[in-house]
Amino acid sequence: MSAHTPTARMSLVPEGHASLLRLYLGRGVLAVAWAAAFAANRGSLDGTAVTLLVVYPLIDAVSSLIDFRARTEGSERRPTLFNGVLSAVVALALGVAGTIGVEAVLHVFGAWAVVSGVAQILVGFRRRSPELGKQWPMLIAGGLSVLAGTSWNFQALADDPSLNVLPVYAAAGGAFFILQAGLLARRVRTRTV
Repeated sequence: MSAHTPTARMSLVPEGHASLLRLYLGRGVLAVAWAAAFAANRGSLDGTAVTLLVVYPLIDAVSSLIDFRARTEGSERRPTLFNGVLSAVVALALGVAGTIGVEAVLHVFGAWAVVSGVAQILVGFRRRSPELGKQWPMLIAGGLSVLAGTSWNFQALADDPSLNVLPVYAAAGGAFFILQAGLLARRVRTRTV
């Protein structure tokens, strides 16, 4: 078998890198799909919107816990686990906030975006090795998450707050995950060619 066949390439790639690539890609695609579904709801806070609001942090919680279990060591494990647990709690909080109103949803989603953005920055800094693609998309996404979450808490206090910003946030976050997966794939390809 040639060393350039896909099977041979995957055997040369550390399993942690391959699983992280799949995780980032899957997380990104799910975020973009969620953004499309939420945008199609046209910003109303009905049962479908509340369900989608609960689902989004659950995607993050499951992704974080998969990431935590896939890596048996490393300084990024603690903030990854924290983010997974936080996201699960936020899913419940968004279910309640969705029954209260747009302002409550923006406050909960905004606070979560700030805290999870900080966790994402911590994980990104701890994974900045060249083998993991330097993590620039994750660092940028974490910083933007902090800024967006802060702005939503101010927006919730203004007249006529809107949930129309959430699909844009999710789609952008998904794009950063997909970009990071692309950087990992490129790194894997250069190591195996």
